[in-house]
Amino acid sequence: MIRTLLLLVGFLKFGKIGLTGGTMLLSLATYALIFGWGYAAGFVLLLLMHEMGHYIAAKRRGLDVGAPTFIPFIGAWIELKQQPMDVETEAYVAFAGPFIGTLGAFVVYFWAREVDSRLLLAVAYSGFFLNLINLLPVSPLDGGRITAILSPKVWLLGAPIMLGLLLWRPSPVLLLVALIAAPQVLKAWRHDPNSPEALAYYNAPLEARIEYGVLYLGLTALLAIMTYSVHGMLEGTRAF
Repeated sequence: MIRTLLLLVGFLKFGKIGLTGGTMLLSLATYALIFGWGYAAGFVLLLLMHEMGHYIAAKRRGLDVGAPTFIPFIGAWIELKQQPMDVETEAYVAFAGPFIGTLGAFVVYFWAREVDSRLLLAVAYSGFFLNLINLLPVSPLDGGRITAILSPKVWLLGAPIMLGLLLWRPSPVLLLVALIAAPQVLKAWRHDPNSPEALAYYNAPLEARIEYGVLYLGLTALLAIMTYSVHGMLEGTRAF
């Protein structure tokens, strides 16, 4: 681990690319200590695919964005140095992460089925599950930023779901997300759709609202099915 930290310091000399590479290496080494190198490598690569989805989408919309940064057991993120000017752009950037992340999980899933690998199947499960959790309709998760195009009031539905998950499976990460989400839920409660600020930011065309609503529900349903299905496969292989 000390060697990994020294390598991280060395990577930081290379700016944005060094920061991404160094923090990836730190996450890889940390996860490897617990889950092994194979699982850690697959998991970190799926995280990278998710974040690169956001990064590419932000670049396509002309936003100033920083390279991905990783923190073990927290995940990864990209820094939007320039915030979206409207809710449709925010939804576009938010949707790209779980969409690309899901594609990556499917690649690993089909690879696992092809070579009959429980390890790859476990990596695919982590990809499906994490992207599903990320689609919870509450800000700052991607699901909250996507569903905001319908209305920030949707976050009031996501908050009880997150609370239920936290009570069912207590997790420091979920607790951290819940604490960050609390002010956003309060903001949703106070949301006035007729205020000048709301009209300027949330005034999206009906076609865009329908499009993102369908995409969101479709991706969420697909991830729920795959998460349940792959979990069953892993439980089944454990019995042998």
